[in-house]
Amino acid sequence: WVFGDNVEDALGHVRYLIFYLACAAAGAFVQGLVGWDSQVPLIGASGAIAGVVAAYLILYPRVKVWVLAFARIPLRIPAFIPLILWILFQIVMFAAGGEDQISWACHIGGIIAGSVLVLVLRSRGVPLLAGAD
Repeated sequence: WVFGDNVEDALGHVRYLIFYLACAAAGAFVQGLVGWDSQVPLIGASGAIAGVVAAYLILYPRVKVWVLAFARIPLRIPAFIPLILWILFQIVMFAAGGEDQISWACHIGGIIAGSVLVLVLRSRGVPLLAGAD
């Protein structure tokens, strides 16, 4: 909800639905490649959400967002800071073989798909790397 509505505005309703479902499918595909012998069911929308985060980063990196530093101090900072940190965290956790109950590979697949698909599906005239200066 925080990032998705802006990405939907940049893509349009139908293309956003296609984008969201494609990111979910890409995440599931990457998880299937990495954990092909897993007996744990893959449920949730984390691949799609990871794609939305990647798309927002590409579309609006300089837009200011509110974050809570140390869970107490509200700061307004450019979106690229927390989003890049979140993406790096996904990569580190995947590489480290993080917690078994989280599909880190699915997140990586969604990030990759979202990064590519937003370039193809964005509406004509929607700039990349936009935001407040």
